[in-house]
Amino acid sequence: MKLLKYCPSCGKETLQWDGEKKWSCPNCDFRLYNNVAGAVAVVIRCGDEIYLTRRNQEPKKGKLDLAGGFVDPKESAEEACKRELFEELQLDINISNLKYVTSLPNVYQYKEIDYNTIDLFYEYTVSEKFEVNIELSEISETQWIPLNKINLDDIAFDSQKIFFERYLKKI
Repeated sequence: MKLLKYCPSCGKETLQWDGEKKWSCPNCDFRLYNNVAGAVAVVIRCGDEIYLTRRNQEPKKGKLDLAGGFVDPKESAEEACKRELFEELQLDINISNLKYVTSLPNVYQYKEIDYNTIDLFYEYTVSEKFEVNIELSEISETQWIPLNKINLDDIAFDSQKIFFERYLKKI
């Protein structure tokens, strides 16, 4: 974890990290909490295939990923699914067709800071396979992959690996 040193309240180099979720300043009693962030991931499924993206930036550049991302302030998880699918894939979905599946904790490391997340997994079923215009800043490619061909070593994040282990057993 990249440590912050200077207290944003008193300006002294006294900020201390507790190793889990809180910075505090013994000089002025300032506290800053690094609470869990909400994130969504959507399994887009057509029959026995799912639509995966390949990450085009760190963390985990080049690895396979589910479409999704962080939940914005004042946004529901379902609204985040809709927004992220449109931003990443130009896919406009009907929120009422999202099916919540499960949640799993994860650690998302970005620029030397560990963000603890709660990843909310949804399934979105389509009747026909499609191709979309992808947002190349985030994604390098998309692909339909048969469920029985998913290689967990190719998946970007630990929470998604655990998700797929459980998801594939239920099918």
